[in-house]
Amino acid sequence: MPIYQAVVLAIIQGIAEFIPVSSSAHLIIVRRLLGWNELSPAHELSFDVALHFGTLLSVLFYFRRTWFQIVRAAFGGKVVRFSEAGGSDVNLTADEQKEERLLLWFLAAATIPGAIAGKLLEHSAEDYFREHIFLIAGALIVVALLMWLGEKIGSLQKPLTGISLVDSLIIGVAQAFALIPGVSRSGATITAGLFRGLKRDAAVRFSFLLSTPLIAGAALLKAHEVHKEGLPAGMHGPFLVGIIVSAIVGYGAIAWLVRYLQSNSLKVFVIYRIVLGVVVIALAYFWHLQ
Repeated sequence: MPIYQAVVLAIIQGIAEFIPVSSSAHLIIVRRLLGWNELSPAHELSFDVALHFGTLLSVLFYFRRTWFQIVRAAFGGKVVRFSEAGGSDVNLTADEQKEERLLLWFLAAATIPGAIAGKLLEHSAEDYFREHIFLIAGALIVVALLMWLGEKIGSLQKPLTGISLVDSLIIGVAQAFALIPGVSRSGATITAGLFRGLKRDAAVRFSFLLSTPLIAGAALLKAHEVHKEGLPAGMHGPFLVGIIVSAIVGYGAIAWLVRYLQSNSLKVFVIYRIVLGVVVIALAYFWHLQ
């Protein structure tokens, strides 16, 4: 794989992993449109996981103070909400402190459905889902419509500290569907959060925090496989470049989306997903995009 391909794919991953448009769908579509098929499906997926490791670094760094707070609160430490954007720290009410102390355990519970689905459907994700372009296009459109509906009927009133165990489990189940390219992990979890009445920025923050353990687990498992089997010749450089570029771009995407959704809706992403889904169907039907 040439370095320029690694850079392009890493930029796509860094942007699309956190913006709810499906990074896996974009990586697959771009590879097929440009004929970048030098790697076997297994090594292609390994490279994608390397890109996910880069975005894992970006979300860990962006939410580093929040994670420190969540872990400290879960084990009885002082509760003060940090501002990742550099603003003043926020003192919490007694009820908010109670909810903050439970947040780590709610995140752990929400991780379970995705972890189980990932284990059970690992080979389907590698062999079947990624090969069916109409499935990817359909997922782009269906989740867009659900995202639109979630904003329409959700109360958009619940803050991050108001998340319950039921909310967490429902969002976790939604995350499991992200194994299907086109669904989008962030799209599924943010949409589920909206249906549960979360504010947009709360749904986004919970989605990003929830991504951390799942991406970390997938990256570690695939890293173990790569360590045993080794990388294809000439892939060490592209892997390293992909991780670095996706980390930098991912950090910028997180910062932008958190600010954007404080005062804007998801409408632009709904429209983009529907248009992209229709375009992909047309390409697949008329130009035999395979």
